[in-house]
Amino acid sequence: MLNIINNIRSYIKEDELKIIILKNKINIINYIDIGHFDSNKVIVKCSDENIIINGNDLVVSKLINDEILITGNFSDIEFRWFY
Repeated sequence: MLNIINNIRSYIKEDELKIIILKNKINIINYIDIGHFDSNKVIVKCSDENIIINGNDLVVSKLINDEILITGNFSDIEFRWFY
């Protein structure tokens, strides 16, 4: 029974980082912190990497505790892993 409960819990509460990129939108789920943001750069801290988003007219919207939506005109996205 405990195994079934754990399976349901892991299905409902996904802990892995998820990045969804759409036109003029980036949705990041299961991030740790927002390290920096302004209208030209957003740095999102995750468990073992930083995601650096450059562009212009960038806007950060917090959706829920561990989910944010970044909108704007993106020029590049950089992933910096920690070793």
